[in-house]
Amino acid sequence: QLQASGGGLVQAGGSLRLSCAASGRTFSSYAMGWFRQAPGKERDVVAAINWSGGSTYYADSVKGRFTISRDNAKNTVYLQMNSLKPEDTAVYYCAGGRHPGVGSTEYSYWGQGTLVTVSS
Repeated sequence: QLQASGGGLVQAGGSLRLSCAASGRTFSSYAMGWFRQAPGKERDVVAAINWSGGSTYYADSVKGRFTISRDNAKNTVYLQMNSLKPEDTAVYYCAGGRHPGVGSTEYSYWGQGTLVTVSS
């Protein structure tokens, strides 16, 4: 089970850190991803990280602004979001899977989503 938190309302240029806490003893064996879905749009990958944290992926739209990380001792994955833009407004979901893929179908476990709203 995955529980995402940390969303909220922030002004453009601001920062937020999302957290995703996982229950169970196998968290460290899973790749994790953050996805987002804006109203009327598809759910797209934002960032992904492999089981050890040694390999990461970022969508072009967030490179240099967002950082994904994980703490396997705390069963938690994070998404640090800096220099936020209004176009980053979306519901953000964390997901767990066998590989740090970019497609939502590659992930088996999903959190409930947390809303991020960036005002201009």
